[in-house]
Parts: sequence; C-alpha cells; structure tokens
Amino acid sequence: MPSESDRQKDLLQEAPVAEAAPHYHGHRARLRARFRETGGQGMPDYEILELLLALAIPRRDVKPLAKDLLARFGTFANLISAPLDQIEAQEGLGEVAAIALKTVREAALRLLAAEVMQRPVISSWNALLDYCRARLARESREETRVLFLDRKNVLIADEGHGKGTVDQSPLYIREVVKRALDHAASAVILVHNHPSGDPAPSRADIDMTRDLATALKAVGIGLHDHLVIGRQGHASFKSLGLL
Repeated sequence: MPSESDRQKDLLQEAPVAEAAPHYHGHRARLRARFRETGGQGMPDYEILELLLALAIPRRDVKPLAKDLLARFGTFANLISAPLDQIEAQEGLGEVAAIALKTVREAALRLLAAEVMQRPVISSWNALLDYCRARLARESREETRVLFLDRKNVLIADEGHGKGTVDQSPLYIREVVKRALDHAASAVILVHNHPSGDPAPSRADIDMTRDLATALKAVGIGLHDHLVIGRQGHASFKSLGLL
C-alpha cells in the first residue's frame, strides 16, 4: 500500500504545470500602454504595424514580421496601398492579416474624404489634393475618378470611372456626361493617376480632356479642372492653362 509521501508525489506529477506566457505578451502590453498614453504619436511605423498585426495574428511574435514587411515595401503607406493579393502572398501573412491592413487604408481614405465631401472645393482645395494623392498616387495601374460639383462648387459625389493598365485608363465620355446629369452637377473635376510617378499630362490626356470639356459644355456643365496625380506631385490642367 503506497505511503502518504508517495501519494503526494503522484499528485504533484499529475498536476498540470502552468505554462509561462509567451515572451512577447509583455512587449505587446507595453506597446498598448504607450499607444494609450500617446495616441500613437511618436511611435515608429513598425510598432504601429506590430500592434495591428497582433490583432490579426494573436498567437505569434509579429515584431520580426512587421520589420520585414516594412523592409520589403519601403513604407507603411506603400504596404497598405499594395494590392490585396500581393499583401496576402507575403510569407507570414494570410487573408485575415491582409484584409486588416487594407481595412486601415480604406478607413484612412474615408477620413480624408470626410474633409472634402459636401464642402466647396475652393476652400478645401489642399484637403482635396491630399485625398486624391492618398487614393491614387500609389496605385500600380491608371485609375480615373470623377468628382461632381453643384452650382456652389460643393463636392457632392466622387465616383470611379475605370481602371486600366500601367499607362492608360479608359474613360467613357458619354457615361461621365450621363452621371453628371444624374447628379444634377454644374461642374466636374476629372482626376487620374500616372503610376510612373511623373504627373506631367500626356498628349492623350490633353486630347481626351478637350473632348470631355466639349461634351460637358454641350449640356451646360463645366469641366472645373483635370488633376493628374503622381508620386512626384500633381498637375492641374487649369493651372497649366490647358483648360
């Protein structure tokens, strides 16, 4: 018959051993505390990215992954602006984390859009340029958007009107005119990007803009401006004397 000491040893052997918390849990708690205190101001990009990745990948140390992603894409902005499939294909990421990153970009765009929608474009021109750059400057393909203005030049709608290749994007003039009439717009602003980075208008850009201006004028709608967005800046047809 086992002695009392033997029974106690058996109980000790059978008792579950509490697992130590992974080493990165304390690090995450400190990051969250810093974010709470500062709102994120002053924290480097890799720490903000690390906090975000930790929400999508809770059971892994994501600090090395955050630094690796920034090294590959160059900047936080480049990372969240990359195509979803390109982000998802990165080693260490999956669908959940990739969608989390793209959600951040969409939230940022909506925040910027809130600064310009339902406001006169003249008084919010710099905010409008910030929004257009954030939406289009890092796109890998040309994309065209049309901004619709009412008679007081208040921005009432923003619509995408086609994605193309690295150096051209289709624009259907009749569709732009139709949508302008649907919105009861008095003027429109055409916006598209140059993935090459150089915002200088091409000959095709100039010819298409003149055709659009003529078609809009026929139904009493003005072409307020055509903005070309590139990573190196932007070009305004109005400022260049092309409208």
